[in-house]
Amino acid sequence: MRQAAFRSYAFHIAVIAALFLLQYVLPAYHIGTFTRIMVYAVLAIGYNILFGYTGLMSLGHAMFFAAGAYGAGLSVYWLGFGPIAALLAGVASAFVVSLLAGIVVLRVSGVAFLIVTLMLAQAAFLATLYFNTITLGDQGIVLSLRPIEMAGLSFALSDPSVKYNVALAAFAFALLFSLWLLRSPFGRILIAVRENEARTKLLGYNTFLYRFWALVISGTLSGLSGALYCLLFAYVGASFASLQYSTLPLLYTLLGGTGVTLGPLAGTAIMYYLIDISSSFTSSYMIIVGAALLVITLWFPEGIGGWVRRFLRRKPA
Repeated sequence: MRQAAFRSYAFHIAVIAALFLLQYVLPAYHIGTFTRIMVYAVLAIGYNILFGYTGLMSLGHAMFFAAGAYGAGLSVYWLGFGPIAALLAGVASAFVVSLLAGIVVLRVSGVAFLIVTLMLAQAAFLATLYFNTITLGDQGIVLSLRPIEMAGLSFALSDPSVKYNVALAAFAFALLFSLWLLRSPFGRILIAVRENEARTKLLGYNTFLYRFWALVISGTLSGLSGALYCLLFAYVGASFASLQYSTLPLLYTLLGGTGVTLGPLAGTAIMYYLIDISSSFTSSYMIIVGAALLVITLWFPEGIGGWVRRFLRRKPA
């Protein structure tokens, strides 16, 4: 068991190291692309904890993404926070919103859970438009950020290299945290809830609390992604709370493989490049993306990450 855990952590650390080295060989355009992919992968990792590990499909993660983005962005714009303080404010905002949402949405399950999370997210989206004197609504807020000061050194978030490494640090944290969570007793119980909640209850576990904390962790990680996106790209707007940011992590997770720790990264990268490449050929690129996703779903129902995991575990006859 310890040897398996060591191999698992070593493999994930090797992936992080490979991403670190990529910045020295990729062209500038792809460095910017991978920066966005890693930020969105944090959002997908958060979603995977709720859907992949716990079995709760949500259409409300735009609410958590926007909570993190607005928590960071508004604290910079109105309160003059520095980048680190703003990041913490964004994560704290997402944590509070996740707590409040969990109290409401976990009273239902199944399709009702999906609908209630969607309704809450849409309410959050409308709130960003209604309070436009603070949020500036659809126009959004363009931020002017101070450099990060650490150990006598100054790091400007406008520098593509700094952006890349900040995104990598956040992704590495989210990835290793999700791996630790999956292998922990808490994570094992989440999987038990996903597989058979009634039986898990009979064993004496309070499944409501486990689902509640899974939602809080998931929402907080999604808020970290929103805060990062806001600070790295110096913008926050009402579109961050739109339905798009609820459906994207679902697609990333399904494409990469639900319950696979590296699935969110694989799904995000494939989806991002599918859109990027197809949009350069036609304005109707979503047809190409949809067809490609259909093929991948039919041939790899477990997702790309799930297929790779099954292939690696398969033993020769």
